[in-house]
Amino acid sequence: MPPRFVADSMLGRLAKWLRAFGFDVFYDPSLDDHGVVACARERGAIALTRDTGFPKPPDVRIILVNSDHIAEQLAYVVEQVPLDLSQARPLTRCTVCNDTLVPATRDDVWDRLPPFVYLTNETYARCPGCGRVYWEGTHAPRIRAELARLSRSAAGRSPA
Repeated sequence: MPPRFVADSMLGRLAKWLRAFGFDVFYDPSLDDHGVVACARERGAIALTRDTGFPKPPDVRIILVNSDHIAEQLAYVVEQVPLDLSQARPLTRCTVCNDTLVPATRDDVWDRLPPFVYLTNETYARCPGCGRVYWEGTHAPRIRAELARLSRSAAGRSPA
């Protein structure tokens, strides 16, 4: 089973990218360090933080992310977990609220689509939590390309 994560308030962008890859990432910027630890403990998740003074309880795995560059943050998490990117299911989670997306028909979501999207796409997904609608836009190839880049990089670090 893929690992779950809880990201602290400094790692919202990382949470969004990991969600775009299909990983379960709880993110609530209002949680303080102890709230992040409690949430990680409750969810059986790995806590991600940039805070060098973050608590280090023995029963919760903490990954201290030093970089402020998203590509480096992603590579570091992949390396530290180590994260099996073959378990990634890109574009299956809401990047806003983390719920698993459900398929939707054009008729289900027509009133929430820009006209061009309605005319040029046939496949949609909807978030049952926040109602956000997703489709294969220009972001999808970027997400898949970043996932492929990370996979190649991780493969290059693996022992032969």
